Amino acid sequence: MNSAPSSVNTFMDTGLPLFAGLSHKVADLSEANVRFGRKELDLALVEMPGLAALREEYYGQKPLAGAKIMGSLHMTIQTGVLIETLVELGADVRWVSCNIFSTQDHAAAATYIGPEGTIDNPAGVPVYAWKGETLAEYWWCTLQALLWDDGTGPNLILDDGGDATMLVLMGHEYEVSGTIPDPSTAESEEFCVVLNLLHAVREAKGDKFFTEMAKGIRGVSEETTTGVHRLYERVEAGTLLFPAINVNDSVTKSKFDNVYGCRHSLVDAIMRATDVLIAGKRALVLGYGDVGKGSVQSLSGQSAKVSITEIDPICALQASMMGYDVVRIEDVVSKMDIFVTATGNKDIITSQHMASMKHNAIVCNIGHFDNEIDIAGLETMRLNGEVEKIEIKPQVHEWRFTKTTHGPNGTGHSIIILAEGRLVNLGCATGHPSLVMSASFTNQTIAQIELHLRAEDYGVNPLANPEANKPPQVITLPKHLDEKVALLHLKKFDVNLTELTAEQAAYIGVDASGPYKPHHYRY
Repeated sequence: MNSAPSSVNTFMDTGLPLFAGLSHKVADLSEANVRFGRKELDLALVEMPGLAALREEYYGQKPLAGAKIMGSLHMTIQTGVLIETLVELGADVRWVSCNIFSTQDHAAAATYIGPEGTIDNPAGVPVYAWKGETLAEYWWCTLQALLWDDGTGPNLILDDGGDATMLVLMGHEYEVSGTIPDPSTAESEEFCVVLNLLHAVREAKGDKFFTEMAKGIRGVSEETTTGVHRLYERVEAGTLLFPAINVNDSVTKSKFDNVYGCRHSLVDAIMRATDVLIAGKRALVLGYGDVGKGSVQSLSGQSAKVSITEIDPICALQASMMGYDVVRIEDVVSKMDIFVTATGNKDIITSQHMASMKHNAIVCNIGHFDNEIDIAGLETMRLNGEVEKIEIKPQVHEWRFTKTTHGPNGTGHSIIILAEGRLVNLGCATGHPSLVMSASFTNQTIAQIELHLRAEDYGVNPLANPEANKPPQVITLPKHLDEKVALLHLKKFDVNLTELTAEQAAYIGVDASGPYKPHHYRY
């Protein structure tokens, strides 16, 4: 691993100055690419009725005026609609993708140019994202999106996975401690890059950079299970500096994005990547939470023979009641054709598991991070000559084992790994469909408005006001807003709701106009 940089002229392998002052960094600003992106943005808005309704509801009001939002979330067409909604509501926005493979380059280009801009006169938002970034480029992009032209940072973060939040808070903590660990001690390649960046920032800007940035942040809204888990850990440890809204656990996010989105996009990605027939194949879905449930539905819809692994007895019982075998990977690893990780945990499929898989088994991840599948272990084996990595096409690789004997004619077997273990539906396809993401992003927009208007109701940043003594909390949006998000999407499906009479509402103890369920209700 690299040691701390001695010069900040360029950052690691990026060839780019760390504090570049660039207005954007995208892959392709050709007229054809921008036009393609703009057309898809226009089409997506029609399929995103929640965001369209918020634009109409707040027309002319600018509820986000004064908000400086740094977004770290997959730079897709659907995200472009979210960004332009935030801008229409008055926000000053800068954006970075939260995954090295998930950017749709035409979306990034069109979002930077903007609906009223031209290539010669861009009028969109600063975007730093392209498909196929290196890890160093990814973290370089994150830093660019955190820095406004006047040298200040955001006052709100819209995060997916917690990388932007982590960088600011970790940077502050190391500034307070006075010591940044040597990158050579990092446990992963990615954390090595993060430590290199923190050393480079300190060398260029001194030891107050992230502390000053953190001081100006009033809140964050978080999209994912893993990112939310990180936030709750910080609440327990007393290290969360600003309040957070847990968007992930809104019903209209967790069920729609995690279940229905994965139901649509998993097989889409596998088929785009491999063109194999899924029907009749044996598939193992590792994890039967909401993402796992959607993944199982996706594969079952193509008539795959699906089994589950689980640690949670409740989820295991749910899988059994749906007719699926619940197994251990060690007992079936040599029999499965397709493996899908969906846990949000690490070391779910190890290099030893992959060495035992049948020839040309397909391995992919639809959980959040890239360490569910032991790509690092495979890389170590590659350096030792135990496996070869062969690119079939971008984000689709054959890993050929050189010392196994259960491949063709007694030779080494191969496995096919998609998106290098990162999110397969975004690395090998285009992610969830617009209507699903409309529900998630309507929640995100409402959360950003709530934080902008009332962040201090949920806790006060101690760096900004040390005397407040009001520790920041993680909250979820109230039930009536969750129901509002659902209501905004019903017209798209020609839904006609039944209305409660006053007597019926009184009988079950609710208001006739909702909310209809208590906060603890599990849908």
